[in-house]
Amino acid sequence: MHSLLIIQNNKTENVTEERSSTGPDSLLRSCGYVVTAAASPEEAKLVIGDADASILNLPVTEINSWRAALMQCKTAPILWWCTTSTADLSVTACGDDIMVDGILSPSMQPQEIHWILHFSARQCFERQQWLKEREQLLSRIEERKWIDMAKGILSKAKNISESEAYDLLRKQAMNERKRMVDVATSIVKVYQLLQDQT
Repeated sequence: MHSLLIIQNNKTENVTEERSSTGPDSLLRSCGYVVTAAASPEEAKLVIGDADASILNLPVTEINSWRAALMQCKTAPILWWCTTSTADLSVTACGDDIMVDGILSPSMQPQEIHWILHFSARQCFERQQWLKEREQLLSRIEERKWIDMAKGILSKAKNISESEAYDLLRKQAMNERKRMVDVATSIVKVYQLLQDQT
């Protein structure tokens, strides 16, 4: 991880903090990172392509909206810069579903910052993999529903067992060179259409 995008707005930007060595810009630069800043989603979209991670120097209540905007542009770790100015509402926001890959603070040493960034990258990409696997499982469940409905229809219409109906579905899919779920979906939709007409 080399390049970081810092998101901050005028409300949270503390001039004293930014000019001191505890501001995210100067602290992260002193740790060897290339730092770019943005104050609006439009600015962020222009520079996020080069960033390995985004640091949100914002109140906790703004994290989710910014996270959604950034993740639409690029999958990369998102961390929160936690200070007295960004955490002042954290007690009321604790119940919210805030999702970040890590938290940084001005009191951290360079080695701690490096490790947090490393672990946040792992966290981000593991979550993306988990979401992809979840999507695939939900898709398989949905496919299974269509196949089960088609089996029931064929079993009832042809007076055969469900295992025979399954074999019939599989043969039909092979003959038509289609996926089994596509054949099953067609059978169910035609059946529903016929039921609506009677």
